[in-house]
Amino acid sequence: MKRNLDLVVISDVHLGTYGCKAKELLRYLNSINPKTLVLNGDIIDIWQFKKSYFPKPHLKVIKKIISLATKDTTVYYITGNHDEMFRKFTDFELGKLKVCNKLCLDMNEKKTWIFHGDVFDASVQHSKWIAKLGGKGYDLLIMINNVVNWFLEKMGKEKYSFSKKIKNNVKKAVKYIGDFELTASELAIDNHYDYVICGHIHQPQMRQVMNKKGSCTYLNSGDWIENLSALEYHNEEWKVFYYDDHKHTLKDDETEEIQEINTSDLYKIVTNFSS
Repeated sequence: MKRNLDLVVISDVHLGTYGCKAKELLRYLNSINPKTLVLNGDIIDIWQFKKSYFPKPHLKVIKKIISLATKDTTVYYITGNHDEMFRKFTDFELGKLKVCNKLCLDMNEKKTWIFHGDVFDASVQHSKWIAKLGGKGYDLLIMINNVVNWFLEKMGKEKYSFSKKIKNNVKKAVKYIGDFELTASELAIDNHYDYVICGHIHQPQMRQVMNKKGSCTYLNSGDWIENLSALEYHNEEWKVFYYDDHKHTLKDDETEEIQEINTSDLYKIVTNFSS
């Protein structure tokens, strides 16, 4: 039985990279029936896109999103830094699929501002080659981490996250996350938004932020590499969904037929967008 939801936000899927948990995301998407689906940036990782690596589960995620958009779900694709090539197609619409750089919604008389968040990242805006190098290093770290976790699971031990350990213990990383959340929230308050929703930093979050000018709720959808998280809105309430908390209730089977796309065709599409 699929769960009916008013709005779902996912971000930082990074399809086309070794760290992407496409199978798990597909199981999640098959379990929900959202009125609106917001893809908040870095869905396809064009920075690291290779014809030689785009497995079937990654393709199935794209097919599923297209399937949702051809039925009853409105899908917004908000561009991020890893899929910034799509920014030249801002305001493009195909049926219920819409490409944009940001999104403003009214949720039960509450103003909601949704954008990826890389606009706050100086390393991306001013030193892109450094950011790309960092992206490759992160992907390598995730690959190594996946091997380590495979052995840990075989030994009956809990999984371990290298990047979370680094983020939680390196002062600069902790400060960056805090500054990111505060900057987004203060801008939202200045512009009279009740909610501000970001991705980019792979840190799921939902918290109230207040200053002298007012308050807003800051939310972050996390990622589908480590946290496997999404934001869900239904019956006027926001929740952070964690795949690991529900994985035993989700089914593996794809019950609906979706039009075929092969890797070569997808590669042509992406390279055409990039040129």
